[in-house]
Amino acid sequence: MKKRTFHLYFFVVLLNQSCAQSVDTSINTPEVEQIIPKLIVPELEIPWGFDFLPDGSLLITEKSGKIILFKDEKKTLISGVPEVKVMGQGGLMDVALHPDFTKNNWIYLSYSSSEGTGSGANTAIMRAKLQENRLTEQQVIYKGLPNTGKPFHFGSRIVFDNTGFLYFSIGDRGNRDQNPQDITRDGGKIYRIHDNGKIPEDNPFTEKNGAKKAIYSYGHRNPQGMAKHPVTGEIWVHEHGPRGGDELNIIRKGKNYGWPVVTYGINYSGTKITDETSRPGMEEPVYYWIPSIAPSGLEILNSEKYPEWKGNVLAGSLSFQYLERLVLENNKVVYREKLLDGMGRVRSVKQGPDGYIYAGIEGKGIYLLEPK
Repeated sequence: MKKRTFHLYFFVVLLNQSCAQSVDTSINTPEVEQIIPKLIVPELEIPWGFDFLPDGSLLITEKSGKIILFKDEKKTLISGVPEVKVMGQGGLMDVALHPDFTKNNWIYLSYSSSEGTGSGANTAIMRAKLQENRLTEQQVIYKGLPNTGKPFHFGSRIVFDNTGFLYFSIGDRGNRDQNPQDITRDGGKIYRIHDNGKIPEDNPFTEKNGAKKAIYSYGHRNPQGMAKHPVTGEIWVHEHGPRGGDELNIIRKGKNYGWPVVTYGINYSGTKITDETSRPGMEEPVYYWIPSIAPSGLEILNSEKYPEWKGNVLAGSLSFQYLERLVLENNKVVYREKLLDGMGRVRSVKQGPDGYIYAGIEGKGIYLLEPK
C-alpha cells in the first residue's frame, strides 16, 4: 500500500512538474567528457568551502574544523580558528574573502557554534584578519539562536554582492514547523548584513516588531549553495528539499520561498508534507529537482575558458556524486548535464580568478577542471 501511494504521489508530482517546468527533467551524460579533472589539492576529507587569496593560493575549510592554506603545492594549517561544534551536518563550513581583502585582510567564516542560549549549536558568522597564517581580531558578527541539539540543516554559504553587503544562509535547523515561516526566529532564512555585522537600514523587516532585522528572505529549508550572478549581480541559492523538491532560487528582498507550506517534495517516509506546490505570495523556484540530488556548492559561470558555458549554473550533487551543469534561457533551465560523473560527493565549486572551474570532492581534494 505504501509503495502504491508513493508511486501515485510521484506520478501526480511529475504531472504538476510538467506544468511548472517546461524543460525535459532528464539529465544527460556526455559521451565524451568535456573537461579534464586535475587534482591540485590532494587528501582532503570534506572541503566544505574555499576561496582564493590575491596571490592565487587557496584557503580551504574542512568540516572537521581546520582551515588549510594551500600555497606552492604545500599545505599549512591556519591557527586561531574559532571553536567549532562538530555535530551531524554542522562543522566549519564556508569561507569568503572581503572584496577589499588586499586593503583590510578580513576573511569571513560560517560554522556551527555552541555559544549563546540553548544546548547544542547553531550557525555563526565570524570575521577575522588573516595575518602570518593566523586568524586575529576575531569578531562574531551574527549568531543564530537558540542552539539546538538537532544535528542537521545549518546551511551555510557566504557571498558578497556588488555593493558590499554580506549574504549568508542558515537552514531551518530541523524545526520546519516554526523557524522558516516566522521572521522573529532564526533558521530557514537568507540574511543580509554590512561587512561589520551591522543591519542595513533598508532590510525588509527592520520596522517589524520582534523580527530578526538581518533577515532578507525566508521560507527556506537548507541552502547549501549561494552565488552572485556575474552579469545581473543577483544572489542565487539552491537548497535541499526533503525527498524530492531541491530548489534553485533567485533571492528577492522580503520574499517568502514557501517551505514548508509549499514544496515539490515529500517526507522521507513517503507521506505528503502538503498538498500545495504553489501559493499566491510565495516565490516559485527557478528550477526544482525530483528526485533530490542533495545540492551543495553553486557557481554561475562567466569565463572565457569555457565560452560556450557562459551563464551556465554549476551545482554539486552529494547523493548522486557528480557536478551538474544547467543551461538557462530567460532564467529557465533548458538543459541538464552530468560532469565528473561518479567521482564522488561534490561539496564545493567555484570559478577562480584565473577563469578556471575548481571543485572540492569529499575524500579526494580540490580539482581544476581543464576544458578539452
